[in-house]
Amino acid sequence: MPTLHWQKSSYSSEGNNCLELATTPAGELRLRESDDPATALTVPPAGLRSLLAAVRQEIVGRRPCR
Repeated sequence: MPTLHWQKSSYSSEGNNCLELATTPAGELRLRESDDPATALTVPPAGLRSLLAAVRQEIVGRRPCR
């Protein structure tokens, strides 16, 4: 198994509470939490793109509570 280059999310703070992302040689994406690096979620780029688009749409569509 090749060694992956993990990148920490720019939204993560210092310490062990971070989301990390790596790309496999096959083009799949791996996501993991830095406090549990042995467990990783593997997704195709299109799947992650769809998830992020849905999250962004939900955030943009929210109205502040009054």
